[in-house]
Amino acid sequence: MALSTPLNQSVGYGVVIGIGFLFALGMVTTTYVLKRYQNEVQTSEILLQSSGVAYRYGVSGPFWYASGATVQILLFATLAIELKRKAPNAHTFLEVIRARYGVYTHLVFTVFGLMTNVLVTAMLLTGGSAVVTSLTGMPTAAACFLLPVGVVLYTLFGGIKATFLTDYVHTVMILVIILIFAFTAYATNENLGSPGKVFDLLVQAAKDHPVEGNAGGSYLTMRSKEGAVFFVINIVGNFGTVFCDNGYYNKAIAASPVHALPGYIMGGLSWFAIPWLAATTMGLSALALESNNVFPTYPSRMADADVTAGLVLPNAAVALLGKGGAAATLLLIFMAVTSASSAEYIAVSSIFTYDIYQTYFDPKASGKRLIFMSHTCVIVYATLLAGFSTGLYYIGISMGYLYLLMGVIISSAVLPATLTLMWSKQNMIAATLSPILGLICSLIAWLVTAKKEFGDLSVDSTGSNNPMLAGNVVALLSPMIFIPVLTYAFGPQNYDYKSMALIRLGDDSDLAASAHVDLELIPGAAQASDAELLAEKDKLKRAFVIASTMTVIMTLALLVLWPMPMYGSAYVFSKKFFTGWVCVGILWLFFSAFCVGLYPLWEGRHTMAHTFKSIVKDLSGRGKPPMHGRTMDVADDTDSAGEKMSVTEKKEKGLTATVHDDVRT
Repeated sequence: MALSTPLNQSVGYGVVIGIGFLFALGMVTTTYVLKRYQNEVQTSEILLQSSGVAYRYGVSGPFWYASGATVQILLFATLAIELKRKAPNAHTFLEVIRARYGVYTHLVFTVFGLMTNVLVTAMLLTGGSAVVTSLTGMPTAAACFLLPVGVVLYTLFGGIKATFLTDYVHTVMILVIILIFAFTAYATNENLGSPGKVFDLLVQAAKDHPVEGNAGGSYLTMRSKEGAVFFVINIVGNFGTVFCDNGYYNKAIAASPVHALPGYIMGGLSWFAIPWLAATTMGLSALALESNNVFPTYPSRMADADVTAGLVLPNAAVALLGKGGAAATLLLIFMAVTSASSAEYIAVSSIFTYDIYQTYFDPKASGKRLIFMSHTCVIVYATLLAGFSTGLYYIGISMGYLYLLMGVIISSAVLPATLTLMWSKQNMIAATLSPILGLICSLIAWLVTAKKEFGDLSVDSTGSNNPMLAGNVVALLSPMIFIPVLTYAFGPQNYDYKSMALIRLGDDSDLAASAHVDLELIPGAAQASDAELLAEKDKLKRAFVIASTMTVIMTLALLVLWPMPMYGSAYVFSKKFFTGWVCVGILWLFFSAFCVGLYPLWEGRHTMAHTFKSIVKDLSGRGKPPMHGRTMDVADDTDSAGEKMSVTEKKEKGLTATVHDDVRT
């Protein structure tokens, strides 16, 4: 780690506290605007870890990282559709588990869900605090405790709507900053300035310190033994973080999967370019520039502990753009950490509120009481995780270690969770015991491999690739043995999914009354007609077919057809091929910018126009904002002929309302 920092501590505190409060104020203001005029109340490890694997393994690292995590997004779209088909009124996925299997299975999956949220939150805080410390000298413990402050504020006021809004804002900023880094490295930088120059420096780097296990020791090949090991670990770990994280289910439940399916598809394809180009730019720039005196650790190479901590990207940014690069990185990481943390806080609060408090302590709790408990949980959880992350820092556990460990701890719950919705025969014993048995086996495989290979159990030995590989693979695959054995040994369940369909929405009448909202106009609260339900089921079936087809196509393309020929042939990139590789990444990121940055604005143009007009009328005194629950001046819920309108007709005419999202997270 560099002895001096490019920015001083005041900048660190200014960003973490000042921008944190400013962003919280912006989200609170937006929430107020949505409530008044639209009748609504309201991830950094990707960039840091992907740049680290690029630094270690070369061009294969970014691709393996991106492809190994994109497929899960598309797979989850399929599962989200099944969730809506079979449990349309569920608040959380754990509620679905309890409806099918009962208390014991529910408690097991609650523990796995909380472990997922704890690991992801700790990873965000350890990685983010390490970068803040590296760039500004701000104490790591201070960063761990101050980074969540702004997040907690806008999460309390905005609920799950805040996570949607911050996801959009932080993703747009990330795309802009990555494009700045890419054009600096491959077009304008005086030490690099072109893909050809980067290529030449990577060839020289391979001569100076060849990569063991890579074809010819080159950084410019997909044939990387350790890169392939990371690829497997990455796939397994991301299955766990997607399929066991209640935050993903919260957003799937909050959105209609039929209308969100294009978003899942475009989002998955758009997401691929972010770690791919970011790591191809920053990881390879670090390799190319570390022999130059502009690099922070010159004349030494980066220490392995710093690479694991996620410091490749900030060091490369400083080498490329000096203090400007440091400031851009600080803003980038702050936005990524805060947005992703908000989703985790919401996920934990929903588990505590619905799956623990309401289920086991106060089944008749009102909507207001549930919101109070949710807010309390957010504050307590944020404080505990700040302390936990600080403790991890002092015992030498960094973001990279946690990233590799995730799959070992949580991935044994992936298959039984998926089969809860996809296989009617899985019984309660199989669903309850297979995650536990899988975790036991994965821990044994992980620790025994570390002991056998290194002779001791330490942070370094247990954090190396082979032990992590053994633990991850056993965690994901061992339930494939336990589930059928336990299912047929104790008898298949032959579940009819009726108890899932009977899950009821929470009682929001007290919230609706205090907000002067017609409860019937709240999405999900009104009773839909049989024809509407049938039409919705048909749409879900079609969406399921589309999602399944896209999943198969993209899995084959990203995991087999594209990378495997290059891996099998041990092809080493030529200068022209590397230039094309970089150009494809830049063009793909522009496509991502359109899908993520511009398309949502176009899709929401009518809502934004209505909001702006309402604000102007309200401020000028020329009219009052629409009543809560109404977006047009009508008498009750009748049409021009005086007949009562259906739920669908009300939605088409804009007669909709949403009570505070915390109630339905």
